Amino acid sequence: MVLKHEDCKRDKKVNPLIGVLLFLISIILLVITGPLGLVFGLLQQLFTKGLRGVGEFSLQLAISIDQLGNVLMQHLFNWLWITKNGYKFGNRDETISSALGKNKQLGTLTGFGRAIDWLLDTIDPNHSLNSIDYHVEPMGQ
Repeated sequence: MVLKHEDCKRDKKVNPLIGVLLFLISIILLVITGPLGLVFGLLQQLFTKGLRGVGEFSLQLAISIDQLGNVLMQHLFNWLWITKNGYKFGNRDETISSALGKNKQLGTLTGFGRAIDWLLDTIDPNHSLNSIDYHVEPMGQ
């Protein structure tokens, strides 16, 4: 259960079929409108802010995709990358790298998790530690 930031009340329980239906609708909308939004956004940023705008928009997209990956891959990452008592992946408001960095700090990465962290550090030194987001809403259980 996720706490709502505005009023700290728990979300109401949702019929699982509604969740599946909304997921399917979101996929259809992404496939249909996503390419148009991407092209329009890139062009709008290019003409209003130049290459800096394109870079900023691209970074926003990358972070959003990373957050999606944190939710989508949570069960696999929790199984492969961290020990039983590790900080769990899956928070929709957090990137994969942030959760990875928290586990690095806690010393709860498995060998595979340490290998992934090493790979990221090779590309961008201290990537996971620098990616830690300390202001993430807690995940409800």
